Amino acid sequence: MREGLSAADRRNLIAKLVKEKGQVSATELKLEFNIAETSIWRDLRLLESNGELKRIRGGAVAVSGNPRIDSFAMRMKQHIREKERIGLAAAKLVKPKDVCLLDSGGTTLQIIKHIPEELRKINSITLVTNSLPITHEVSSWTLPNLILLGGIYLADYQASVGPQTLFQLRELTADLVFLGTDGITLEGGVTTANILMAEVDRLMVERSNEVILVTDSSKFGRVGFVPVAPVKSFQTIITDKNAPEDIIASIRDLGVNVILV
Repeated sequence: MREGLSAADRRNLIAKLVKEKGQVSATELKLEFNIAETSIWRDLRLLESNGELKRIRGGAVAVSGNPRIDSFAMRMKQHIREKERIGLAAAKLVKPKDVCLLDSGGTTLQIIKHIPEELRKINSITLVTNSLPITHEVSSWTLPNLILLGGIYLADYQASVGPQTLFQLRELTADLVFLGTDGITLEGGVTTANILMAEVDRLMVERSNEVILVTDSSKFGRVGFVPVAPVKSFQTIITDKNAPEDIIASIRDLGVNVILV
């Protein structure tokens, strides 16, 4: 029996058990970790949203080994502590009645994980996203106001893209948009690795009154394949304290609010 673990450590061990055994039951996990079965199912739901397992009746099984899903799950775990702090800081910017756009990525997922309980109630906020992991996370809320953008499924990002996604976005106006990125430089701005994702991100910027970039410090100095928007297009950038001081100073000189966590 394993006791006294943090929730994150427990979920890591559950994911490892499922991979090693191929299948585990909720009852087995309940006995192993000495916690309520409701907590086990919450862990399984979170692990499934990260692509680490698949829930079935009574428990969970290992995923098929799809390299795209595995790659996405691995990206979600990179710099996880920094992403958690960034997500918490970003969640504090959301106010009652806000309409929030979120693109697909590990940092935007952390925003949803840290939304305060009082804002998860019906009619408090409206969320609009093309991200399947975010959708899975919000599904645990009580009667959430969620709009899932349809379109072509992009496995590498577990998100919808394409003409249908863009059409729906053009019909919306949001108070806030939270975007992640694959790279950010002063000269090249915010960039991503996929043309179709860039199209969606650009339109999200256009359809929002306030544009917020959430990114860990590892993305600074990187140049992605496709430009999304210049740095000065963002009112706020939230990142961790390891971000390069000279780049942060130059970004602030552009009038962009930079929050370091």
